[in-house]
Amino acid sequence: MRGKRKDSRMGGQKTPSSKSSTKGRNGLGSYYEQVLAKLFNRFGRYKNHQKLLMLGLDGAGKTTLLRKVKVLEPRTQPTVGFNLESLQYRQLTLVMWDVGGQEKIRALWHHYFVKSHGLIFVVDSSDPGRIPEARKELQKLLHEPELKEAKLLVYANKQDVNNCLSVSDLTDMLDLSLIEDREWYVQGCSASTGKGVYEGLDWLVDALKPS
Repeated sequence: MRGKRKDSRMGGQKTPSSKSSTKGRNGLGSYYEQVLAKLFNRFGRYKNHQKLLMLGLDGAGKTTLLRKVKVLEPRTQPTVGFNLESLQYRQLTLVMWDVGGQEKIRALWHHYFVKSHGLIFVVDSSDPGRIPEARKELQKLLHEPELKEAKLLVYANKQDVNNCLSVSDLTDMLDLSLIEDREWYVQGCSASTGKGVYEGLDWLVDALKPS
């Protein structure tokens, strides 16, 4: 049974559960694995910690959203590599990994999958021309074995922009209604103003808590 659709532009929408040949590339992969392993071990020591992986195309607003959650000043430069923040939220330690979305960086996304409790996928709802690309990348992620247990939160970002896609339209264009192997939720938001950001985070925290 699927959740009731909400028509509000800033509202949410959900369902319940139901070798590379070159030395250079090998070296880069090994470097990432070593660095990330150290960070995973460090943040894995936190009690009641939840690892959240934030992905999406370049320009979707991932870093702006992350900095809004942490109450940091906005930054306009694109993320090259990753940003890492931890925060205490509703008795949980949320370790949030914001990974760059440029096409050349997406090939490195898989280094971040391990032990992710939640997947946050950010979409620019003001740019319908890139929705097919976003859908393709999201579908790849949903078929990754290391992410099969991750709850999915989709932020329909930039809802404050005129003529942006509604939450309902974005849900249809991303084919989210076809997802049956995990809990998912779509939250309309504006990372620049903060509207809708915490509502999405609240859903994710509720979904991550033991039933």
